[in-house]
Formats: sequence, C-alpha cells, structure tokens
Amino acid sequence: MSDSAQQQNLTEKVYGYLAEDEDARVCKDIPDAACNDQPKAFIAHLLALSMTKLGDSLVSARLVLPWILSSLGAPSAFISALVPLRESLALLPQLIIAQQLRETPIRKWFWVAGSLGQALALVGMLFSVLALRDAALGWAIVILLTIFSTARGVCSVAIKDVQGKTISKTRRGRLSGIAASVAGLLSVLTALVVIFAPQFLGQAASDGNVLIFTGLLGFAAILWFAAAVTYAQVPEVPGATEGGGNAMIEALKSLRLLWQDKQFGSFVLTRALLVSSAFAIPYIVVMIQRSGEGSLTSLGGMMLANGIAGMLAGRFWGKWSDSASHHVMAAAAFMAVAVMAGALLCFTMSDDLLAQQWLAGLLIFLAAVAHQGARVGRKTYLVDMATQENRAQFTAVSNTVIGLVLLLGILLGVVDSFAGVEMVMVVLIVLGLIAGFRALTLPNVQQD
Repeated sequence: MSDSAQQQNLTEKVYGYLAEDEDARVCKDIPDAACNDQPKAFIAHLLALSMTKLGDSLVSARLVLPWILSSLGAPSAFISALVPLRESLALLPQLIIAQQLRETPIRKWFWVAGSLGQALALVGMLFSVLALRDAALGWAIVILLTIFSTARGVCSVAIKDVQGKTISKTRRGRLSGIAASVAGLLSVLTALVVIFAPQFLGQAASDGNVLIFTGLLGFAAILWFAAAVTYAQVPEVPGATEGGGNAMIEALKSLRLLWQDKQFGSFVLTRALLVSSAFAIPYIVVMIQRSGEGSLTSLGGMMLANGIAGMLAGRFWGKWSDSASHHVMAAAAFMAVAVMAGALLCFTMSDDLLAQQWLAGLLIFLAAVAHQGARVGRKTYLVDMATQENRAQFTAVSNTVIGLVLLLGILLGVVDSFAGVEMVMVVLIVLGLIAGFRALTLPNVQQD
C-alpha cells in the first residue's frame, strides 16, 4: 500500500471514530462531489480550529491582554476598550466581506489570509511588549487588536461557508465540540506552565512577566501560522458566485433578511440576547476581585478554569447540538443565569464569601461551560439553518447585528459606575432568561 493510501486510510479511521460515522458516510446538505473528501475536510477543520481556539485562550481580550496592559503600566482606558474592540470589530465588517466571498468560487483562501493576518498582528504585539510601556504600549495593542479582530472577521464568515460545503449536517456540531475540547485540554496544560513558570524563572517579577507574555503571544502567533497552512489543505469544491454587485449596496440589501426571513430574524434576536453569557465571566471576575480574592484571578488560575471548562464541555455541547442546537442555546442561557444569580447572591450576602477559593473557581468554571454551550449551539444552528446559497449572507448579517449589540456592552460599564455591579448582573440575568425562553421557541433545524 502506498504512503498516500495509508494516509487516506488513517484519515478515514480517525474521522469514523471522531464523527461516529463508521457504518455509512453521512452526506447531508453538502455537494455530492464533496462527500468522498469529507474525512480529509473534517480532520483539516478540526486541526485548524483546535489551534486557533487554543490561540484564543492564550491571547484572550477578557483575560490575557488586560493582564499584559495592567502589568506593564498602560492606562485603564485602553484596558476597558479591549473586549468591545475584540468582539465587535470581528463582526461588524462581515457584511462587506461576505459579498467579496460570494464572488469567489473557492472560499478557503479567505480563511487562510485571515489566519495569517491574525498571526502577524500577534507578532506585532510581541515586539510591542518587548519595546513599549505605559500609554505607548496601550496604543500599540489597541491598533494591533483592531487588525487582529478585522482579520478574525474574515475567518468567521469564510469558515461557516466552507464548512457548509465540506462537512455534513449532523456532523458540524461534533466538529466544533471536539475542537473546543482539544483546545481546552491544551489550554489547561498551558495554564499550568504559566502558574508554575515564575518559580523557575529566577528573575525579577517584571522581567518574568514580560517573558511569560512574549511566550504566550509568540506561541499564539505560531498556532495561527500553522492553522493557515493546515486549512489550505481543506478539499473544497467551487461554490455559486451569483449575486454580484457593489459590496456596500449588496450589504445593505442583505439586512432585509432580518424581517423578510422570520426564522432568521428570530434567531438573530435570540443570539443578541445570548450575549449575556459572554459578559457573565468578566463581571463575575469583577465581583470576585472586589471580594478580595486574588489567587484565582491570577492569570494562570483563570486560564486553568477556562481551559478545564472547554475541555469537558465542548464535545458534550457539540454532540447535543447536532440533534437540537436550539435546546443547547436554551440550556446554556439558563445555566449562565443560574451561575450569575448564584454569584450575585454570594456577593450581596457577604463581602468575602466569593473570596473562598473553591467557590470562586466553581463559578468561573460553570460560567465558562455555559458560554461554551452558547457558542457551539448558536454556531451549529446558523450553519444548519442556512443553505449553500444564503449561508454567507446569513452569517454576515447575524454577526454585524451582534457586533453592534456588543458595542452597546460598553454601557454596562456606565451602569456599573452609577448603580454598581449588582445592577449589571440583574440586567444580564433578565436578558439571559429571555434568551433561554426564546431559544426554546425556535424550530429544530437539525430535523428539517
């Protein structure tokens, strides 16, 4: 047997085990020409997604980048801008990108280019950490994060379209879930390195911090470079290119889908309400910090809790999403509500209750599990709801609306300033409850 035949046979076996597809190749909602290449596409997607999901945990705008800026003297104004920039700029330009994507038969190269753009932005951050301090560092990180997030937006549109052409319905949720679990495991190992590294560095604290930060940024950049090379191997058949025109005009026309397609509009509204789970972790951390707990909110400890959540929850949420992704969204929303309510109760009952290490860790872990479920559920729902003709449009319109909603998250900081973190949590709990009940009313697109 030739090397290529052996490699193909191994790919088939790995795919059959991971996708639970040993008996008969499931090829629903993908072109017939893509069916035979599905194992190779599945493995390439899995490797690329695992690497970028791990990279996300290493340079999290909710955790790692704020830690870098605060440790190296950047003003707090830059820190407060990180999450809105990271989340919204990855979403807002997608209407324009989707039209360009639509005009190109092979779309995987958009993802490859976006991955390389993110890698180069991280290399720039690495050199900024080495050379700059205070406000100069803040400006550099914010500008590079803008580039990083825009490149991320390109990847977000492209991968849903390519995945819709190469991975069968009922297997897409498994793909996302397994990738999240793999990345979670690797994140746990990386977090342990971060936790124990200071004991072995034998340097001044500031020098040790810089070494750890550059190590995280450098490793993440390598991951994105490797992911670009891996994703280039995805076997993709040409897609339809009808519907060309001026990108901005076509983008504005696409917004009509929100009220013309009632199912899509209902999903987007539900997804907008689900952002409450995205804001849960940062504000639970705020309450833990204000309760005087420092150890669990250290960089390594937070990465550890988040990594364990991804490792344990990813495949569970993914497999469930392949049969009822709307139920996954509902369950994740209600779980986030329960965690936020528990954290709020503890915070109001006693000033130092959240300072108990086991309780703080449990809350962070559960909030991360809930957020993982919301992400896997809504991604699988969108890809399975759409068709090959409208998937890129649906993705871009949905992400643009959510980008605007995430920008409004800046107002939560205003609420915190005037009414306290307790009121912020009440707002998020109400939004989460509405999101959960709305998700239950969505049709089951996996059974369509």
